[in-house]
Amino acid sequence: MELGTLLTMLRKEKGLLQKDVADYLHLTVSTVSNYEKNVRMPNLETLVRLADLYDVSTDYLLQRTSCKSGVRTLNRRLSADFTVGDLISTALRLDRSGTRFLLECCDLLLRCRTNGAKRLR
Repeated sequence: MELGTLLTMLRKEKGLLQKDVADYLHLTVSTVSNYEKNVRMPNLETLVRLADLYDVSTDYLLQRTSCKSGVRTLNRRLSADFTVGDLISTALRLDRSGTRFLLECCDLLLRCRTNGAKRLR
């Protein structure tokens, strides 16, 4: 997918108009339109601001990853001293058996959540 298509999709997901994006970036609507049509490419500073606006990573915008999580999400607190980013970093340091155990716990949590939602109906 081209960057412009991705930018259009993200803007629409957020329910924003090109004017809203232009105002946020301090650019003209025609410049935003040109980004979305792949006529122009945003510079690095604008790319970072777009990532912040849509709460995705610049790597996601550049399609180097399929993980949408941006800085706001990664810095989201799960507890007083533990963030989403901390959880990911911890998971990456686990050995094979630790990873297997973590995945089993995640699977169990997802199944409990699904079964709990069914019981509430």
